[in-house]
Amino acid sequence: MSTFWLRWRRPIIAFSFGVSMIMILAICMKTSLDKSSGNINPPTLDPQDIVTKKKYSEALSVALKFFDVQKSGKLMNDMIPWRGDSALSDGKYEMLDLSKGMYDAGDHVKFGFPMAFTATVLSWAILEYHSNMILVGELINTRDALKWITDYLVNANPRKNVLFVQVGDPKIDHKCWERPEEMTEERPLLQINQTFPGTEVAAETAAALAAASIVFRRGDPSYSTLLLKHSESLFSFADGFKGSYSINIPQVQPYYNSSGYTDELLWAAVWLYHATGKDSYLQYATVKHRKSFADWGRSTWFSWDDKLAGTQVLLSRTSFLNEDGVYTIEETEGLQKYRESAELMVCNFLPDSPIASDSRTKEGLLWIQENGSLQHSVSASFITLLFSDYMKTSKTDSIKCHDKYFTSEDIRRFAKSQADYILGNNTMQLSYLVGYTENYPKQVHHRGASIPAEVKTGCKGYKWFTSEEPNPNVAVGALVGGPFKNDSYIDFRNNSMQAEPKTYNTAALVGLLSGLVHPLSATPGF
Repeated sequence: MSTFWLRWRRPIIAFSFGVSMIMILAICMKTSLDKSSGNINPPTLDPQDIVTKKKYSEALSVALKFFDVQKSGKLMNDMIPWRGDSALSDGKYEMLDLSKGMYDAGDHVKFGFPMAFTATVLSWAILEYHSNMILVGELINTRDALKWITDYLVNANPRKNVLFVQVGDPKIDHKCWERPEEMTEERPLLQINQTFPGTEVAAETAAALAAASIVFRRGDPSYSTLLLKHSESLFSFADGFKGSYSINIPQVQPYYNSSGYTDELLWAAVWLYHATGKDSYLQYATVKHRKSFADWGRSTWFSWDDKLAGTQVLLSRTSFLNEDGVYTIEETEGLQKYRESAELMVCNFLPDSPIASDSRTKEGLLWIQENGSLQHSVSASFITLLFSDYMKTSKTDSIKCHDKYFTSEDIRRFAKSQADYILGNNTMQLSYLVGYTENYPKQVHHRGASIPAEVKTGCKGYKWFTSEEPNPNVAVGALVGGPFKNDSYIDFRNNSMQAEPKTYNTAALVGLLSGLVHPLSATPGF
């Protein structure tokens, strides 16, 4: 990264020097940003706001570092001292450069389905909260992380109706415990095509590139155009050759098995609507497939596998803000139905709601499964916070959960409570964000973090896997799997269901923390 990035880091460090110094640096930062970011101005903060939001700013800066930890390929200005170049030959058998992208978790396979979801969520966070990212000097870093993924996704779509969806063999990879820099195993590729379609992953990749095209429209219009071209082509592929990638490529089932593809088609169509303004994409979601895909009135969890809740909230944005003016009667009805479904979802999340879900721990964390429990709580909190901001911008007083009303501030407090739990406001006083405060998990289930950088292990570095010592390298920014239902956490490297971090969870956390840095005066337009 450039020296310009280093100037952006100073406001983070400056918190300890007093509010007055921060305000001076914020003014300097604003001047630089006006020159580099197309006059995107940060919100104005008073001194008390800066003090009270300090923890979210610091946590955001920590969380973003995990994307540097997870990068594959030739690293530029490597910010993680124990990481180096890796997987430089990925894609060579197909004459492709698939060296970039990110490892999804503690292993070294590049799974296209969750990686694309990571990019979509990260794009959404940037689009909604870029002013807050500017405020803490992290917009460039966030965009850089996004581009590292989208560069890979573009290269993974070398021609029409072909998408490479996986690099590496999980069976081989999971038999090894080694640093990514030392990998010598074969890295086979999996692809979808007209003969073996994979609607879910093609549509999710289309969504990612459409959302990212909006992000890069300001500052890099030619790259934005490239992303959108690939997005529209991939959506046509996904919709024109329907078939589950989990069925057509059964090798993926033990890892990222899809429960269906209709949610990805809606999700991609809505992002393409925002990226292009074409009414056909809005019609796709609100009219054409309203009965077969929309499943209105069903409250769901937002995840790499199920995008329906995200689609409901994203179309609620359109409904709340009336973004593009006049809609047909059917479109208006469809938008209202999606918004009502999103309201039901929010009502299920709010602890004081008459229809509150009991899927939460005693301390109030949303919780539905042991394996990676935080993925659902952090994703739900992110889209709930977005819904709250849409309400505020549209001056919507409240939503009704049966016979009880909740304001946007009520909803924001819920999202904040989930973030606070994650950052240490729990019985164990444990930060589930590695590197934030001093009390965080020390035995993260992560190959690169667990092995000293100077040690040569080959594939069989299990001495470090079974070690009872803390990891020699800190996987800074990792959001570990999370607590059990009784709010407990066992800090043990072999406890992968609790100790393994995921990039897509980090993307949602970045969105949540960015939104909490400072309340928006108004939701920005796309």
